[in-house]
Amino acid sequence: MGIIGTSKKVRLFCGIIFSDEKIKQNTFTILENKFGRIEFVSDIMPFDFSSYYNPEMGENLKRLWISFEKLILSSQLASIKVFTNSLEDSFAINSKRQINVDPGYITPANVILATTKDYSHRIYLDNGIYGEVTTIYKKRGYIKLPWSYPDYLSDTATKFLLKVRQSLIMCLKEE
Repeated sequence: MGIIGTSKKVRLFCGIIFSDEKIKQNTFTILENKFGRIEFVSDIMPFDFSSYYNPEMGENLKRLWISFEKLILSSQLASIKVFTNSLEDSFAINSKRQINVDPGYITPANVILATTKDYSHRIYLDNGIYGEVTTIYKKRGYIKLPWSYPDYLSDTATKFLLKVRQSLIMCLKEE
């Protein structure tokens, strides 16, 4: 029989979709005030993988990812998602989001995203929030799963995720 353990330390990150630079910068400030200093910021790329957000957020959307220096416990993800949803609401105009902030965490083995949407490959966490293994690390890279979002497999995302993963591994070794 296995021994019941505790929640693991992981690296928090957020995937961000936006069009307004000022709202993006204000969001960064709020996130840093809540979760500590931003460690890495990915390159910005066009969000042209889907038109899902266009009716709500408009055209010419951009995508980036940020990670935070301070490690979190994996069990905190649901409450972080509740916070980021309220952050999105704070910038909404006529109930339409101006920014999308999706938190997740990175472990040495995988990338986990938080979502409010249930689906066959997601597990319930807490407070109406589900967790999804979005991609897994194997043989020096991230591999596609049947439900992986294409932007999470882009060169921009992969470069960012690998850098954050390496930083996490170094941090865990120091503890």
